[in-house]
Amino acid sequence: MATLLENWRNLAYGNGLDDKQREQLWTGYFTIEKGIYEQILTNPAEVVSGTVKELADKYQTEVLIFGDINLFHVHGRNMTFMSLINDALMAIFFFSVGLEIKREILVGELSSPRKALLPVVAACGGMLVPILIFSLICPESPASRGAAIPMATDIAFSLGVLSLLGKRIPLSLKIFLTTFAVVDDIGGIIVIGAFYSSNLILEYLLWALGIIFILWIGGKAGINSKLFYIFFGIVVWYLFLNSGIHPTIAGVIGAFTVPARPKLNIYKYVGEIRASLQKLPETADMANNKYMLSNSERAILRHVESASDKVISPLQSMDDNLHPLVNYVVMPLFAFANASISFEHFTLADIEGVTLSVFIALVLGKLLGIFSFTWLAVKSKLLNMPEHMDARSLLGVSMLGGIGFTVSLFIANLSYAGLPDIGPTLLNQAKLGIISGSVFAGLAGYLLLKHFYKNPRNR
Repeated sequence: MATLLENWRNLAYGNGLDDKQREQLWTGYFTIEKGIYEQILTNPAEVVSGTVKELADKYQTEVLIFGDINLFHVHGRNMTFMSLINDALMAIFFFSVGLEIKREILVGELSSPRKALLPVVAACGGMLVPILIFSLICPESPASRGAAIPMATDIAFSLGVLSLLGKRIPLSLKIFLTTFAVVDDIGGIIVIGAFYSSNLILEYLLWALGIIFILWIGGKAGINSKLFYIFFGIVVWYLFLNSGIHPTIAGVIGAFTVPARPKLNIYKYVGEIRASLQKLPETADMANNKYMLSNSERAILRHVESASDKVISPLQSMDDNLHPLVNYVVMPLFAFANASISFEHFTLADIEGVTLSVFIALVLGKLLGIFSFTWLAVKSKLLNMPEHMDARSLLGVSMLGGIGFTVSLFIANLSYAGLPDIGPTLLNQAKLGIISGSVFAGLAGYLLLKHFYKNPRNR
């Protein structure tokens, strides 16, 4: 009990917290306490007993303490399971996003200003118009805090819907969608860093900037070890977590320090492989020993394997390696923890608030923003429409831009989760708007594009 008492005192009195942080701590505490009291008072005859862990499970709160060790202890507070997902695992997600952004800037559609300009224009419309529509429908605080919720396009889900249409969809359309979705992500990252970070602690930030400088120098010096960037990336994440800047920003910044240049040049690699293959025996010489390799043969193959690893840059390698983790672990866990909607005490009147604002902003705002900005840029002859794209295909892909899901849910949590009393209700409404709007936009975009490309002559 001594450890629990000590932890409670540190938490209650907010050692190391300023006034604003202490106010946020107690606001969150009283919200949890109110919910527990409401559950107890619904059954006054029930005897409340059990261990701290049992009671935490019973009243749906978290205790992340093993003995005297706090798994995550930030500013006098223990990190909840929800925070572990949103602050730690989502940093991995944004690290992956950062790798994709850097790749697009170096060798993708963002590498050429002329090629990148039209998707950038489309993305600007897809961010500004939804924010404007949300603000017009929901102008009053605290609901207005969620204006940035409908600005993002979920790359994975939108491309997933597009892939259902198969080869009938031109490659230029997929590239256009991917590029403006990447720019959307950049906009979302800027918003998170600018508006959802607070109470800056300069000491931690300076240390983080120092580590980032070390990572940058390491990249310039040709350090290609992935462990080097992972280890110092975790350190940067921890420092950002304590600095007051949202820790997911650390993932993006860390990604930009990962080298894009391989250790071994591709042309030198081809020469080495050819030389190694010439050392291997001919097929006829191996007839008597077709199952076992000699030590020299194994050494040659290991050299080939090592050279193959060196010709792939750390950026590409880490991007490839992270996709299974992000797609099959991080995103499902995030969706499981954040996408749940409670319909308890939910009335039709609640739909008129944040739910309707998010729905209209995602479906109509994204459609109008992406389509109008792009079409005006093309009609004014400032920019050219990509090959095999026309107004109809632009209309379909603009509708797919309304699939906000992952990043929208993330911003919704940042907007409403910490608000006292009304916060959970607004967050619940936002989730309903995000999911319903994303599903509608995905289905409508799919049907439009399926209709436009139903015949080969429509390609």
